[in-house]
Amino acid sequence: MTASRELSVGSQAIGADHEPFVIAEMSGNHNGDLERALDIVRAAGEAGAHALKIQTYTADTITLDVDSPLFRLSADHPLWPGRRLHELYDEAHTPWEWHEPIFALAAEFGMVGFSAAFDPTAVDFLAGLGVPLIKSASSEITDLPLIRRIAETGLPMIISTGTATLGEIDAAVRTARATGNEQILVLACTASYPAPPESTNLRGLPVLRGALDIAVGLSDHTTGIGAAVAAVALGAVAIEKHLTLDRGDGGVDSAFSLEPDELAALVRETRTAWQALGEARIGPKAVEAEGLRFRRSLFVTRDVTAGEPVGADNVRSVRPADGLPPAEFDRVAGRSFRSDVPAGTPLSWDLL
Repeated sequence: MTASRELSVGSQAIGADHEPFVIAEMSGNHNGDLERALDIVRAAGEAGAHALKIQTYTADTITLDVDSPLFRLSADHPLWPGRRLHELYDEAHTPWEWHEPIFALAAEFGMVGFSAAFDPTAVDFLAGLGVPLIKSASSEITDLPLIRRIAETGLPMIISTGTATLGEIDAAVRTARATGNEQILVLACTASYPAPPESTNLRGLPVLRGALDIAVGLSDHTTGIGAAVAAVALGAVAIEKHLTLDRGDGGVDSAFSLEPDELAALVRETRTAWQALGEARIGPKAVEAEGLRFRRSLFVTRDVTAGEPVGADNVRSVRPADGLPPAEFDRVAGRSFRSDVPAGTPLSWDLL
């Protein structure tokens, strides 16, 4: 693997030689309650997530407090129909004074605590807290000055790519790399909430990895874990999924979030998928040694006497594999046994 395809985040490594890095995204699922936020951190840690992610913005740093059609979601939006952006972001944001206790608790569970920065003040705030990783969200991918500001911290960074063309993704990565920062993870993403599986386009993962020579993963907004597990087979080294305690509790992102037992299944099944990748080769595996012993071969099936010809009545293909290969039957048929041979003897050339 090239150096640009592996990241070091604190004590954890992210790359193809390591199990998938599973990120639990809290987003607005705290529902404005710090204790609930901390319970989500605990649930992520107990489920085995490698990282806990939040978002760093205020309604005023991400949009304007304007009530016009430009600043409203569409009336047919599946989750937030007609909502004012400022109102939605004010509801969903994570208060900045919560960041330290959230990150401290994540560290107690051995998780990487980090956040997405939505403007320069957020970048400076997070760097000041000593986070080991900063993310740029999908809608910020064309904000190249913000990408540059994140990269200039020298910290590993994630670039999410929902809505972006390959050219836009390339521009963002080039901007980050121009600062000398090569610790970049690009997440494929469909910025739809929830995202239908058919829009996820996992076959694009190898394209991203090859075109940019970079580590790739998936920020997944589909329901369930199927798309995320499949992504591992196509090269994803990290998976990000929203987490809530119970979808029935409601909240801005609850409909497409995993519950704790589902997150645990995601960690388990992505690890299994990664382990199953193996090598790009065909042939017997070391664990098949016992199985090789029980392939079919030619055996003497009844007691025979010297001079008796080999035929289907006294030799046939059975398990195990100690005799001649079954394909040799036509060559041995009609030949005579040199001596008496008891049933159950593997057929060999020296018997004929």
